[in-house]
Amino acid sequence: MIIQNTKAIMFDVYGTLFDVHSVIDECKKHFPEKGKSISEVWRKKQLEYSFLRGLMGNYRPFWSITKDALRFACKSENVELTGTIEEALLGSYLKLKPYGEAEGVLEKLKGHQLAVFSNGSEDMLHPLIEHYSLQTHFDYLISVNGIRQFKPQPSSYLYALEHLGVERHEVLFLSSNTWDIAGAKTFGFKVVWVNRSGDVMDEFGIQPDHIIGDLTGLLD
Repeated sequence: MIIQNTKAIMFDVYGTLFDVHSVIDECKKHFPEKGKSISEVWRKKQLEYSFLRGLMGNYRPFWSITKDALRFACKSENVELTGTIEEALLGSYLKLKPYGEAEGVLEKLKGHQLAVFSNGSEDMLHPLIEHYSLQTHFDYLISVNGIRQFKPQPSSYLYALEHLGVERHEVLFLSSNTWDIAGAKTFGFKVVWVNRSGDVMDEFGIQPDHIIGDLTGLLD
């Protein structure tokens, strides 16, 4: 059983509990022909900027990075990002759609210590999770903003662990992001890769403890 010998279950947010590409609808509303490409570049640059800022030691909160990534995406797709459109698109990030099974799985995990751990800053995480009234399922909403070190830096996972009050091997961490899986596994967490798209694991020489197609696999 996946959750056996586990004292805390911790979830990544973007791509794991919530669909980052649900912003496509808002993108298409303003840029009908380029909504999909803007969404893809936006997410790609959002991650790239967080990694690069971590390497440079030049931290900025994820909300600021998300805004910079959106501006780059629109420039690269040669569309005009007005202040009104920017506000609307950023607002859509605070209302990303949760995956259909997410709430039901969280409900069935009642009684376990549950947490989210995200690169997202508090001003992103709290509005998003509270918009769908999911906050009652979690004991902790943990943001790397408290330590100003993005995942997958080991110090960020240590920061999350300190909130939970358990040992590394007693944490089960779920993410859809292979770089996050590799970082958490290297740190010492048990990890579950939520592989919704049938992707292959990156060549880090690291394998997840479990692979599931969606969150319901956690209950099997």
